[in-house]
Amino acid sequence: MAGHVLQLVLQYDGRDFAGWQVQPEQRTVQGVLETALTRLFDHPVRVTGAGRTDSGVHARGQAVGVEAPERWTADGLRRAVNSLLPDDMWVARAHAMADGFHARYSATGRRYSYAVGLDEAARSPFRRRWEHAFLRALDREALGWCAERIVGTHQFFGFAVRGTAPSTDDHRCEVRLCQWREVPGGVVLDIEANRFLHHMVRFLVGTMLDVASGRRQREELLALLTADTNDDVSPPAPPEGLCLEAVTYPDALYLTR
Repeated sequence: MAGHVLQLVLQYDGRDFAGWQVQPEQRTVQGVLETALTRLFDHPVRVTGAGRTDSGVHARGQAVGVEAPERWTADGLRRAVNSLLPDDMWVARAHAMADGFHARYSATGRRYSYAVGLDEAARSPFRRRWEHAFLRALDREALGWCAERIVGTHQFFGFAVRGTAPSTDDHRCEVRLCQWREVPGGVVLDIEANRFLHHMVRFLVGTMLDVASGRRQREELLALLTADTNDDVSPPAPPEGLCLEAVTYPDALYLTR
């Protein structure tokens, strides 16, 4: 059956999903989306995501590639699939893409945010869905110092789950943006790179918070940036503060915007 490639820009509240990837007997983002598309296309559908978010992680800009029958325009499919999706998922945009587009391998950048609540109201159940309630004093200068050191190209063995990448992978990532900003009641990390390793952002956040709260020395973060194992990394920050904000692709891959 003839078809064409579309990109769906997906948003979801990750709290009630067991992550992105299809798993037996589990409610996953990929599984729910594929079920809706299978109903629309009347044949089994497999989609590809730009990244595999973990259980509890949110997204405002997860990019999904799907091969759709020619009769479906990008916007027509967006409206139709949204009519079938549950309340905690929504397709924000859809684009027709050039042949050769791959949601994961064509991406040139990914941007995440991580929200940390610092005031007493961070314990509210309405905020704890989206923030890490961290009720310890933080040295803002130390936070900024840590973020500045992370920018650049490093081998992030010290900030990745061991064994989740192929043994031949050099764990090298180019971090183009890493900065903290003040928001009412807390701080948010904005971080962008060409790619991220499993749990990398959460390990970075956990370690930066430990440094800024006086639990660790700054030199320990520098040592982790050159380490060849994750033996000394801080525990990862919890998933609820993490959100996949956007995925970037070359302009030439877009047939419609």
